[in-house]
Amino acid sequence: MNVKRNILLNPGPSTTTDTVKAAQIVPDICPREEEFASIMKELREDLLKIVHADPEIYTSVLFCGSGTINIDVCLNSLLDEGKKILVVNNGAYSARAVEICRYYGMPHIDLSFPADEPPDLELVERTLEKNPDIGLVHTTHNETGTGLLNPIKEIGAAAHRHGAIFTVDTTSTLAMRPINIADENIDFCMASAQKGLNGMTGLSFIIGNREIIERSASFPKRSYYCNLYMQYHFFETTGEMHFTPPVQTVYAAVQALREYFEEGEEAKWIRHTRAFNAVKSGLAELGFREAIRTEFQAGLVSSVVYPDDPNWNFERVHDYCYKRGFTIYPGKISGTDTFRLCVLGAIDENDIKDFFNVFREALDDCGVSVPAIYKEGNR
Repeated sequence: MNVKRNILLNPGPSTTTDTVKAAQIVPDICPREEEFASIMKELREDLLKIVHADPEIYTSVLFCGSGTINIDVCLNSLLDEGKKILVVNNGAYSARAVEICRYYGMPHIDLSFPADEPPDLELVERTLEKNPDIGLVHTTHNETGTGLLNPIKEIGAAAHRHGAIFTVDTTSTLAMRPINIADENIDFCMASAQKGLNGMTGLSFIIGNREIIERSASFPKRSYYCNLYMQYHFFETTGEMHFTPPVQTVYAAVQALREYFEEGEEAKWIRHTRAFNAVKSGLAELGFREAIRTEFQAGLVSSVVYPDDPNWNFERVHDYCYKRGFTIYPGKISGTDTFRLCVLGAIDENDIKDFFNVFREALDDCGVSVPAIYKEGNR
């Protein structure tokens, strides 16, 4: 394929290989054919391997939509009558889970923490102790708005001590940071194909405990399209999605999975780490500051604080880079102006070095000082 290669440093969709792009060019097929059902069955089984999930205990369920559909599905499907949700919230994507709870009118506790540091685990524990009716605990693994890594193993252990289901938004870590679903005390994790898998948009998936899904059949029904048990049951009984799947996107995801396993979990994480270290080195060389301390970072997203320079203009810098094949993205920290550099895609450190050559040109074009100017106290 002769397709221009762009380096997407936004938080998804991510840069893909030409072979993944080409996988979408297939003969037309009705998704109700047995041939296509067998493709989805293999895909569901392979997704379990990414998080080392025992197929006797866990299963995966596919949905059409972006990563947010997974949060919606888990929260509205897995809350039993008389129970409430605890959201451990220290970023934009956990805050989105809170919004979902509000839209459905589901009882919940929004346990909020600062966006630039991990949650207070003792407070999480005390909240669970004081609220024995908490039936589900939810948080985000890597808060994609900031790059903060949350201690999901410890939060999951606390949830289980108090008999709660633990759901984790792993949209921007799955297939990048190694995850062992059982070791991390996760009942349900989730992602979409266009992130760590480096597939195409439109396909999302939930990996979770089969017994809990089957038990949820008796839980209150809050959505028709976004019900986990209904979709799971349809897959188990027919091999098909309940509603029309994104056919070409499924083929691309299958190819992306092949490439994931060919590269290998460890090698892929080493590559992402190599690219992320190149981001940090490039920022340090130009004097830019990050919003999240290094020890709190997930190693996939850098949230960069705007410099205190009258010539700094994010839109101008973005446009300069975009015209040359590099995409950067605004931040998501309330009260702090930031932009994000993410290494989720099929990229490596040389791509990052090429980006910083263009980024430096953009700064010169805008008249932004290097090293970057910051007022005292502005991180």
